[in-house]
Amino acid sequence: MLKSSKSQYHIVIVGCGRLGSLLANRLSAQGHSVITIDNNPHAFSNLSTEFSGFRIEGDATEFSTLEKAKMAQSEIVIASTSDDNVNLMVAQVAKKICNVSHVVARVFDPKKEATFQEMGIDTICPTSIAGQVLLDTIAESLTKQAGEKK
Repeated sequence: MLKSSKSQYHIVIVGCGRLGSLLANRLSAQGHSVITIDNNPHAFSNLSTEFSGFRIEGDATEFSTLEKAKMAQSEIVIASTSDDNVNLMVAQVAKKICNVSHVVARVFDPKKEATFQEMGIDTICPTSIAGQVLLDTIAESLTKQAGEKK
């Protein structure tokens, strides 16, 4: 849950796939004003019937689409498409042109994660997270096995 002195945020989510729709549904349920953008009209079927936000079918790489979403008035932008380059472009526009205070982008390629971060964009890299969890799990299992053999 987003906690702050402010009770409602204007949030733009680019990409309404599994991750984008999950976030949109949860943030909408918390009472935030959520706008989702996706170029695939079928993606919006991932939104729950309780979703009270707005859907914009369009290309997020076109500034007019971001203007429709009132990105410049948003406090939070989440770039969650399956394309790292689209996420980077959207995040840069949100941060540099629209002056959005909180911008987060999903990035699949761990090699690109540093580039995003150098531009001041917070990132979530599922590949890095899953890799670390798997390595931690293996290390824990091996430590446990070594302890059982003593």
